[in-house]
Amino acid sequence: MDPMGYGQYRSASLNTQVAGASPVQLVLVLMNGLLDEMVRVRAHIEHLRYEEKGRSINKCIDMFAALTSSLDFELGGEAVTQLGRLYDYCTARLNQAGCQLDTGMVEEVIGLVTTLRDAWQKVEDRSA
Repeated sequence: MDPMGYGQYRSASLNTQVAGASPVQLVLVLMNGLLDEMVRVRAHIEHLRYEEKGRSINKCIDMFAALTSSLDFELGGEAVTQLGRLYDYCTARLNQAGCQLDTGMVEEVIGLVTTLRDAWQKVEDRSA
């Protein structure tokens, strides 16, 4: 497979998903990308691909930062504060998983993000 061609395809696909997306849809795109990348983190740990693991963890951290930056802490109240703390926890756990080469920690974060993504999907389904 041509990695360059695949990268261009993924970029075009993402641009299509983002164009005209609602805020909830944008969160879903980010969370789906985050879940995909965490699966790669787990595989990199399992196959002892240390450099790739590090790059994938950094991508995940960037996605968590994007999710955190989209939170409105002034208007969102306690729920938003707790969500921000959860994103921070997930970031710390992924860092710890990378240092300890622990796929169980990655699975924990995948489970948390899956739960959040499913909740956002329900919000999206109700608004459609």
